Amino acid sequence: KAAETVDECTARIISKLLELGGKALVTADHGNCERMRNFDGSPNTAHTTNLVHFVYVAKDAAKFRCEDGILADVAPTLLFLLGLPQPKEMTGHNLLVPA
Repeated sequence: KAAETVDECTARIISKLLELGGKALVTADHGNCERMRNFDGSPNTAHTTNLVHFVYVAKDAAKFRCEDGILADVAPTLLFLLGLPQPKEMTGHNLLVPA
């Protein structure tokens, strides 16, 4: 039920964002919805070992595709969208590549 509620609320936010000409990057740092409980019934709070989706939502989204990456790649991708340079200290890379 929680995932359904997040989906519904995200859809409302994204709809308004696109209406206003905004852009969004949608991802998660856990991504363990496929296994919410451990075998003993306790909550699974560990990070997933599966790939976590990284979705770019914008009117120009068709011009790009998202590469697989790691958490360190999120900030460089945001900087790219903002038109700002990536500091040399950042080891990640922009995940949006031309389609």
